Amino acid sequence: MTQRTPPTIRFYTSNEGKVREVRELLEGRGYRVAWSRRELTEPQADDLEEVARAKLAAVPRGKDLALVEDSGIFVAALGGFPGVYSAYVLRTLGLPGILRLVDGKPRAAEFRAVVGLRDGTRTRFFHGAVKGTLAPRPRGSGGFGYDPIFIPDGKTQTTAEMTSAEKNALSHRGKALRGLARYLAPPGRVSRSA
Repeated sequence: MTQRTPPTIRFYTSNEGKVREVRELLEGRGYRVAWSRRELTEPQADDLEEVARAKLAAVPRGKDLALVEDSGIFVAALGGFPGVYSAYVLRTLGLPGILRLVDGKPRAAEFRAVVGLRDGTRTRFFHGAVKGTLAPRPRGSGGFGYDPIFIPDGKTQTTAEMTSAEKNALSHRGKALRGLARYLAPPGRVSRSA
């Protein structure tokens, strides 16, 4: 009896932390996640799905399912900034700079993610969001990016203080990826009724 090879989803990103999360969420569901380490050019856009769409258009076509992701943190008191520019702002200002921007202001924030999938000529997008607040100072050593300053609603820990399983259970990316997993079920066959 031959063992069936799991279908491959090729994830295009330069972010190793995102690769770990995608593997944790999809490999247990019967898929193999292959990492194509690539810095994809992002258009100047106000919408995460528009950025994900441009990323998906930039990756090569092949036999594997192609996966891209774009996410950002949207701070209400800053008019939704940094939003789609979250990665650039984090590299430029760092977490201390972001916290200075909200000093004395309401700290409500929302993490949003869009996951884009291409299967042949078909593309689909899956969205996820989680509301929370910005911590007064960075806490925790897990996760990456804004995790040390983001506290999801109903929790007291930052996402950097949570285990990866706890974070994935409630995160914006986790929600988007669970939508993707439902669309792909059963493993290896895209559900055309979704």
